[in-house]
Amino acid sequence: MNTIAHTTLLFAVGMCLTLGPSQAESQTPPPVMAKWDQAAAADYLDIRQAWWRTWPVAARDDDTSCVSCHTSLPYALARPALRTALGETGPTLPEMDLLGDVEKRVALWNEMDPFYPDQTFGLPKSSQSKGTEAILNAVILASRDAREGRLTNETRQAFDNLWKLQFTRGEATGAWAWLHFDLAPWESDGAAYFGAALAAVAVGVAPDQYATSTEIQARVTSLRKYLQKDAEDRPPFDRVMLLWASTELSDLLTSAQQQSIISDLMSLQQDDGGWSLASLGRWEPRDGLSSAPASDGYATGLISFVLQKAGLWPVQENLNRALTWLVQNQDPRSGLWPASSLNRERDPASDLGLLMADAATGFAVLALTLAETP
Repeated sequence: MNTIAHTTLLFAVGMCLTLGPSQAESQTPPPVMAKWDQAAAADYLDIRQAWWRTWPVAARDDDTSCVSCHTSLPYALARPALRTALGETGPTLPEMDLLGDVEKRVALWNEMDPFYPDQTFGLPKSSQSKGTEAILNAVILASRDAREGRLTNETRQAFDNLWKLQFTRGEATGAWAWLHFDLAPWESDGAAYFGAALAAVAVGVAPDQYATSTEIQARVTSLRKYLQKDAEDRPPFDRVMLLWASTELSDLLTSAQQQSIISDLMSLQQDDGGWSLASLGRWEPRDGLSSAPASDGYATGLISFVLQKAGLWPVQENLNRALTWLVQNQDPRSGLWPASSLNRERDPASDLGLLMADAATGFAVLALTLAETP
């Protein structure tokens, strides 16, 4: 654990101890493994990723599929976390298909069409598509390599593709073009910050000390400066992502800055222990849709995961309540966690209506499995 995370951990323990001896002693971690269904969560994630890859709308050139922030990315990060609990010896078929698509698109980077070309979707969708894809490819492959302990040639190529697209001048220096379809939270105004934070996570998790490689230091410094600029004024969603990035990429935040974000997040926690995605951003409701104030699986899973990455123990009162919310709100039939669209009303049982549940389930799994990690 780095110095910042250790300091944050001491801060969290201090918060717990201020409750008084009897209350602090009662804050035991929820028996996570005994109360949530890992197999059902795994089945749900596998089914949804398999559907996404074969859905005609997600199809791209050379028999590949679009990598999505709501389904593919959470799946790539979360599904391996279930492997030990389920006694699996390797990746599932949907995992291998996803990784195969990413590796193919990385290898044929200059030949592959953008996810959304200018000719069909208008300027500047090609550059936005390439910037977004470069980041997602790097996160997925670097996370795989981190688990296996070796930086592969494919991942080095993904990073090479990434750095070539980083802005080197203007207000967005250090960031990348990012898809904008006026869809919250990942494709709306300001979402390029979300993408830059993911890029920082990718750089930080990459094995073989990639983040300290001499040839990328100017690029990494530029990325740090972008993320640090006006960080205190960013909406809570961006600050969650910044906190996550700071746990992987050194010298991004001080311990005091980490603690400030943690404190702000605690103030937004709902009485039931969860968080509401609507409370984390400044997104304007669309099509007359009112933002639901209720706790949801994506916000609660993401924040619970990031707080643990920042050094908080599951025994800490706020985090304990959040993990308990996750345990209690897994759907017993499908294995998913609920989440609602910020953009339009959808049938929650439809494939499109489940897109937010895909993200919620991925991050709920990440939070709960991390809570059980010795």
